[in-house]
Amino acid sequence: MKKATASRPGYIGKRLAVLIPAVLILTGLLLPLPGCMPKKAVGSSAGDNEDNVPKIGFIYETMTVQRWQRDRDIFVAKAQNLGAEVIVKNAYEDSELQKEIAIEMINQGVDVLVIVAYDKDSLKDLVKYAHNRDVKVIAYDRIIRNVDIDFYISFDNTEVGRLMGKAAVEKVPEGNYLILNGTERDNNSFWFNEGYYSVLKPYIEKGAISIVGETWVDDWRSESSYDFVSKILNSGQKVDAIIAANDQLAEGAVTALSENRLAGEVFVTGQDAELGACRRIVEGTQGCTVYKPINVLAEGAAELAVKLAEGKDISVYETISNGDYSIPCKIYKPILVTKDNIDETVIQDGFFTAEQVYRNAP
Repeated sequence: MKKATASRPGYIGKRLAVLIPAVLILTGLLLPLPGCMPKKAVGSSAGDNEDNVPKIGFIYETMTVQRWQRDRDIFVAKAQNLGAEVIVKNAYEDSELQKEIAIEMINQGVDVLVIVAYDKDSLKDLVKYAHNRDVKVIAYDRIIRNVDIDFYISFDNTEVGRLMGKAAVEKVPEGNYLILNGTERDNNSFWFNEGYYSVLKPYIEKGAISIVGETWVDDWRSESSYDFVSKILNSGQKVDAIIAANDQLAEGAVTALSENRLAGEVFVTGQDAELGACRRIVEGTQGCTVYKPINVLAEGAAELAVKLAEGKDISVYETISNGDYSIPCKIYKPILVTKDNIDETVIQDGFFTAEQVYRNAP
């Protein structure tokens, strides 16, 4: 690749199952114990499994975000329909566990790893190890920085932020804003931030909009956004709009607003088009969300993974910088969803039914 200028279910068992071999592999000390040798030899060609069935490992970072369940199910169904075998694992918001799982999958003979990175900066050594074993790596939705991954597939995340900012200033061109950014481990958080500030900056410079509070929320926790918004409101600070970087953060914000009898009075953004967010939009307590058609992303990633596993040409794509490298990528366009177009977007696409969305509406 050319360079560019707490307890969780099954968590302990999963860690113990992969920790020792993972550490030994990374240090080059793995002993040839029976049943522990990797199936693939260094330099073997892609798709060279014993049964010639493409083998794909899909590692997501958490199930606390509703959308990942949908991504997983669509990806697996599409890949299996294309004749591939898929191994799926949850990293439980743990970088070390994510790496250990990936190494375990490589030892099981996967041809391609598809990773929703928990931490954008923690997987460089893992990617290098995978490449040394002739395993391709696709960064799914979240980019992996400063290493030559084989492909990145996602939505235009700067545009996601721009859509949120544009929706906010159209409804609230003057006033006090709160900004709830996502986790700093996720590079998308910075792209969202860049997007909405590209819209807000002229309003801030002329004094129409004041940012009266801003935070970065670790692990996208709704509880943390609730705490931050509650603290601001309890201080007596007037708030007119809240740019929440996803629907979980929006949920925490709306809960805090509700407790202060301000739900529906303060414009709140979000993204991911979670069911709760769609319901809040039609109820009037959340102003907008950004819809990213997950079936397009997940099916596109599955098709790409199978092609890479089979050693087929993936044709010409655009590139994007991940810091040190120019990475082949496929970027899809997001869609702003408001009360005015929710029927023609989320519902018409079958993402949710009208009965689901309007269940609590007046």
